Amino acid sequence: MLKNYIKTAWRNLWKNKVFSALNIVGLAVGMAACIVIMLFVFYEKSFDNFHTKNIYRLNEVQTFPGMAAQKVALSMAPMGPTLKHEFPQVKNFSRVRWRNKYALTFRHNKLYLPQALAVDSTFLQLFDFKLLSGDRKTALQNPNNILLAQSTAKAFFGDENPVGKVITHFGNNKGDTVNFTITGVVQDAPKNSQIQFDAIYSMSSDFKLSDLMGNWGRNWMNTYLELQPGTNIKQFESKMPAYLTKYSRRDDINQQYQLFFTTLKENHGGTADVGLDYLNFRKFDQKSTNLFAVIALIVLGIACINFMNLSTARSAERAKEVGVRKSIGAGRHELAIQFLGETVMLALIAMAISLVLVWASLPYINQLSDRELSLNLFYHPAQAVAIFGFTVAVGIISGIYPAIYLSSFQPVKVLKGSVETGKNKGSFRNILVVGQFTSAVFLMIATVFVVKQLHFMQKQDPGFTREQIVTVPLNGNTDDKYELLKQQLMSNALIKDVTAAQDVLGSHLDQTGVTFRPSNGPAKDLGLTQLVVDNNYLKLFNIKIAEGSDFSTDRPGDGHEYIINEQLAHELLKDMPKNTLTSALIGQHFGHDSLGVITGIAKNFNFNSLHYKVETLFIINTRNSGFSQMSVKINGDHASEAIAHIKSVWDKNFPDRPFEYQFLDDHFNDVYKADNQVSKIVGILAGLAIIISCLGLFGLASYSAEQRTKEIGVRKVLGASVQNIVLLLSGHFIKLVLIANLLAWPLAWYAMHTWLESFAYRIDIHVSVFVLTAALSVFIALITISFQSVKAAVANPVKSLRSE
Repeated sequence: MLKNYIKTAWRNLWKNKVFSALNIVGLAVGMAACIVIMLFVFYEKSFDNFHTKNIYRLNEVQTFPGMAAQKVALSMAPMGPTLKHEFPQVKNFSRVRWRNKYALTFRHNKLYLPQALAVDSTFLQLFDFKLLSGDRKTALQNPNNILLAQSTAKAFFGDENPVGKVITHFGNNKGDTVNFTITGVVQDAPKNSQIQFDAIYSMSSDFKLSDLMGNWGRNWMNTYLELQPGTNIKQFESKMPAYLTKYSRRDDINQQYQLFFTTLKENHGGTADVGLDYLNFRKFDQKSTNLFAVIALIVLGIACINFMNLSTARSAERAKEVGVRKSIGAGRHELAIQFLGETVMLALIAMAISLVLVWASLPYINQLSDRELSLNLFYHPAQAVAIFGFTVAVGIISGIYPAIYLSSFQPVKVLKGSVETGKNKGSFRNILVVGQFTSAVFLMIATVFVVKQLHFMQKQDPGFTREQIVTVPLNGNTDDKYELLKQQLMSNALIKDVTAAQDVLGSHLDQTGVTFRPSNGPAKDLGLTQLVVDNNYLKLFNIKIAEGSDFSTDRPGDGHEYIINEQLAHELLKDMPKNTLTSALIGQHFGHDSLGVITGIAKNFNFNSLHYKVETLFIINTRNSGFSQMSVKINGDHASEAIAHIKSVWDKNFPDRPFEYQFLDDHFNDVYKADNQVSKIVGILAGLAIIISCLGLFGLASYSAEQRTKEIGVRKVLGASVQNIVLLLSGHFIKLVLIANLLAWPLAWYAMHTWLESFAYRIDIHVSVFVLTAALSVFIALITISFQSVKAAVANPVKSLRSE
């Protein structure tokens, strides 16, 4: 019996090649999209799953006068030890301090590690990173102990065992060196780990741990806690205000700091609103991940709708088969099983094609998503079983309605030819067509707005120039030669200007406490964002001065000149008499000491991404604190020659330090990288939804033209033109597409309005996008239908009238 079912199913598929191909291709594309997105979702959900402890990260909400409240992933150095001492809920803790471009030398081999971590000796007790050699309990116990990542050990020592050898770090200050004893090799962190490292060393190598205990008020590390199982986090957080007051010995500390905890697994995708999150590899908002999953299921749903539509449309051809089978004793459940078997067979064929599509598309998807997604069914049996089960489920879901419908035919009526199989379910097919095109149009509108918002953020004037500017990191002791670098670079006509700062625009800038001392009121302590710059910084970046003047070029860099932005100027005027002009702030005392004065007010500019509003900012001119970033304005017409000149100057002064650079435009592209990924993936899924919908529409139009062959012949004999026939066959489907647009519009408006609210600066929702999308969807549907419509309209009516 099973063999007979399979043979019958294969014959039916082969007999209706066009419809079978449309079904299989539609399902294959929908399944491929769903499999790829699910691979992405599972990858995102897999972050940090290999850790077994109940680990939480300590975070802060900082609320300083003069600044909006912000969540940060940073914490103060004494918090880990004091929390463990104060609360039995805390089993263990480890603090982590990250060090970028960390220089290590062994003999003549010198490397600059992208990231080294300074940690407490308990680090390996919390985290389950695999230790390839060494003792987990003692590897980080003493000062100057270091663990090398496997790739770092390989680069220095090849296949030789490095344990026990001494490796040297040259610090940022001249003569500041540390000789580390290698106590083990740790396996490279998996790519689905938020914590990445090239080396891990004892935090006591940088400073005495006892000195950290009084360091309240500075936030420059991450603190991770292992909590007792079953700890009530909300109750635990409620005890933090009293804890802060007790240990900091400050009555006002709770006005500025609020502590909260996030699970280690939550950090990767669930902390999009937490800033200064430097130790979170490939952080990606789980809202976007969930959005991808929903859209992928919509695409698959459209493919399933196609199957149901085409299957019920061709029910007339199966009616007599059902009648004959029932008349010779076949039961309804047997027929339903047969038809479900056919849909499952079709789904399995589609699965085979979809796996080929997934395999072919993964390199592009990995490049787009910056992930390492893989589909290796031989090494991941669970993955194979899941895909097979998923395919069978899709086949059953897609075919359950056609199976029930076809098996319900009464044999007497069918054999007499009195069952109107084509008409009875026309309204249901119309609902399905409207449903799938509503989904497709919704995705089209969403794609347009996502792309427009991304383009807006990338092209919006941030208030400063970022074209033809090259940024060069000044790592370690290179910053003390900045003036020499600047002088040598400016000797070439390809270099228009050179300046420096403590950070690059587009990044989270440092915050610090300062005092404003107005001439006619009490002093006011503020917590503000600061930007430490060279005196020509505003000139190079073309940042406009609204009031006052730029930094003095002939003044020594003593740090006593301050320029504030307009946002800070309005904040300072709040406590001054009404109608006081911003110009009154010029000359007022400001800064870390009583000698600083405000010399200018800069127009607001977006020093962060456009996800954030412009915050209060002061800019200080100094040459004594050390810069971390050098910015070089070049002649864009000769960019390669300018870069070569910068490199030659760098290599001349720092022959043992690698030359690194990035165009500022590329840096901002990195800032909006996640947004760009979202827009492209949503666009791809929307395109697939349109393609699959059009496949179904093509099949239904083909079937409609075939069913109305005799009617078309009669109409042509009576004088109907080709245009009349095309309009007759197309009009019904175009009405369905227009109805789908009317249904999709309010859904898309609500979704886009909600999504755009997450941006401080955003585009407006224009009705023109909806109208143009409707026109485009109608045009695509018309093109899809017109092929079959025109073919039927130009056919010889004599042949159609002879056919029966």
